[in-house]
Amino acid sequence: MPLVSRLIAASLAVTKKSQKLVQDIFQRGNLKIEDKGGLKNYQTEADIAIEKLLVGNLEKHFPGVTIIGEESEAGQIEKDEHWIDYEQALKDLPSFDMNKVPEAKVDEVVVWVDPLDGTAEFIDGYLSHVTTLIGIAVNGKAIGGVINQPFYKNDDDSMGRSIWGIVGVGAFGFQRQAEKAGNIICTSRSHRDATVEACIDAMEPTDVIKMGGAGAKVLQLIENNAHAYIFASPGTKKWDTCAPQAVLEALGGKLVDVHGNTLQYDKNVKHPNSAGTISAVKNIDFYLGKIPQSIKDKLKP
Repeated sequence: MPLVSRLIAASLAVTKKSQKLVQDIFQRGNLKIEDKGGLKNYQTEADIAIEKLLVGNLEKHFPGVTIIGEESEAGQIEKDEHWIDYEQALKDLPSFDMNKVPEAKVDEVVVWVDPLDGTAEFIDGYLSHVTTLIGIAVNGKAIGGVINQPFYKNDDDSMGRSIWGIVGVGAFGFQRQAEKAGNIICTSRSHRDATVEACIDAMEPTDVIKMGGAGAKVLQLIENNAHAYIFASPGTKKWDTCAPQAVLEALGGKLVDVHGNTLQYDKNVKHPNSAGTISAVKNIDFYLGKIPQSIKDKLKP
């Protein structure tokens, strides 16, 4: 089985563990909130505990693969129940054409991990905005990703689901709705300034959805609830965008900066997306063409 496929299988298994962990922490009520500085830049017990769980499992089964997490936590697994059954995870991976999966060597892969995308929303109780993100990059390109929603309510009343994709293979774990009329833009709930607002206004939206977390916002495009995610700000980091970009591009969409450049994810790249993020399932050029030149001049790659 190709390395990227094995990483996806392990990521799907480990997010089943992480979603249970974050659900338990939220139910206990004491989130142990720390202010990391900046606008609504928080860390909770869940951010740290989930990253340890994710990194610990991935390090064990993929030695030599570079793993970069938001919280810079080592993989310290303290409970046996937090280890995945790796062989079972490989068996549980849904069937697809493995011949379409890009080849990759261990030293060509970087895994970008955001244990709790939307921490501010987690604290404020906007649980539908919260995701756990595992992005897989090969030679700097986002290739595979898992977007886990730990508080998603399934039809059988169970909690949690994972949407995933591999570029060239497809995106799975969800059902797309019929495309909505108009020009619906998704943007940040809490990280907006004059530049962000000016860029959104330039798109002439018929409606604006305000959400927290890059993962949750890209999911609005994936599920056809919105037409574009516009964020003309350096506020996101590579661990916020790698997984969503991979899933979106597996669906045929695009995630780029305000200049139309595809984001890069090699291990030496700078972490902030300094030139913002513009994404759409289709018509990306339409949105790029509406960005004022003054905003492009302000946001340098």
